[in-house]
Amino acid sequence: MSNVQIIGPAVPNMPWQERPETLNGAPVWRYSENPVIGRNPTKEVARIFNSAVIPYEGAFIGVFRAEQTNGIPYIYLGRSQDAVHWEFEEEKIQFTDAAGNPAMPVYAYDPRLVKIEDTYYMMWCQDFYGASIGMAKTTDFQTFVRLDNPFLPFNRNAVLFPRKINGNFVMLSRPSDSGHTPFGDIFISESPDLVYWGKHRHVMGKSPEWWEMVKIGGGAAPVETSEGWLLFYHGVTGTCNGYVYSIGGAILDIDEPSIVKYRCENFLLTPQEWYEERGFVPNVTFPCATIHDSATGRIAIYYGAADTYVGLAFTTAEDVVGYIKGHSVTRESDTEIGIR
Repeated sequence: MSNVQIIGPAVPNMPWQERPETLNGAPVWRYSENPVIGRNPTKEVARIFNSAVIPYEGAFIGVFRAEQTNGIPYIYLGRSQDAVHWEFEEEKIQFTDAAGNPAMPVYAYDPRLVKIEDTYYMMWCQDFYGASIGMAKTTDFQTFVRLDNPFLPFNRNAVLFPRKINGNFVMLSRPSDSGHTPFGDIFISESPDLVYWGKHRHVMGKSPEWWEMVKIGGGAAPVETSEGWLLFYHGVTGTCNGYVYSIGGAILDIDEPSIVKYRCENFLLTPQEWYEERGFVPNVTFPCATIHDSATGRIAIYYGAADTYVGLAFTTAEDVVGYIKGHSVTRESDTEIGIR
């Protein structure tokens, strides 16, 4: 049995591919049939990427960033029996307010999806008189009720933890500006009711490591393990040809997740394959979701590739936690509780 345990349900039908014998570096390997979602996946949609999936009723369901042919991003619903081959609804998700009235955002992109108790919560980036975070909830993936925007502009990359901590909902976010911000640290906030947010804490910032020197931001919902919260996040560096987005890994304290226990100095995945290097925005690997099985410790990571495709990668809790711990470099701003 693995020394690192995933805390959560078993997902025996999750997608999986064994580790290649030739793998070097970080223990994260790409699905050999990537990308799992290509261009023009459905009517009026040119590209799907930066999307989130979750087990649902013995199969899988997802919320997908769909760039429409008119260039405006919205969120579409998709379903799959194997979490690899997807069927998408032709119409974007129709959000309502609590009274059932239409309540569509101006645009919506980069969704995350988390189940807490018996409710599924979706977070995304949107316009709230500037770049900001939108939220909605559903119990049946038929009705999607929007919640109040949790924060003022400007903010992005929000993701809820998959359970309450010390009785509160807990969310990661990345304060920014209204443009393609050249800065950004990960912060954490708490709420008793998803309306009033406070107890804001700094989690971690960019580092001197080359692959995350410009900014960082949250990725997939944290995975609860016996070592702490396993966080796959994105790190950004600048080159003479633009930004490069890589996937990093950290482990947060289970009860005080503003404290970083371990932070990998190396990237876990960086653009290398054609579908990551070549696309609408080249050189992007952007994590948004995981499916993980507590029985085997297997983890499937879903990531956006080049703002054009969806890629799939694999690891195990034992391998990736061991690698993060073995290559960890933390600094004072990581290990302090995050109040100044």
